[in-house]
Amino acid sequence: MIGHYRKLKNRSSSNQSERRGTSIVELAFIAPVFFFFMFSLFEIGHAFMVVNTLKAATRKAAREGSAEGVSTATVLNRVDSILSTAFPTASVTVTVKNADVFDTPGMDPSSVNYGSLPSIELSDAEPRQLYIVRAEVEFGDVSLILPSVIPADLNLTGHSIMRHE
Repeated sequence: MIGHYRKLKNRSSSNQSERRGTSIVELAFIAPVFFFFMFSLFEIGHAFMVVNTLKAATRKAAREGSAEGVSTATVLNRVDSILSTAFPTASVTVTVKNADVFDTPGMDPSSVNYGSLPSIELSDAEPRQLYIVRAEVEFGDVSLILPSVIPADLNLTGHSIMRHE
């Protein structure tokens, strides 16, 4: 009986050392996949944060720009000051454009080329005139980690359309 116990004990210790090596190999295969998914979640969450910040900044700046006597430069500075609290703004493009095209009945907003809209000086805008404040940035310029899941050239945008008072 004692000999049988010694054989089982020796077998058990050799199985543990073999298992330890197996665990390291399994970790070597699983760890990169696990970290890829974790960093991907961080990047996707960060992209959503950037988009929401762009939308909030343009909404607040457009609301401020609707008051009489506020200039386009004031609105641009307002967007920049809000965005700078969340991420670097050197690569963010902010525009204030005339949005009268949205007053056309039956107009499809997805067909609008925002870059081709004419610029507007808000201090000279007519009452009830539509304007759009738009901010956009390439995701590669604000990503936390090297862009692997989200393409670096993906444009993240936020805009707000408002009427001038």
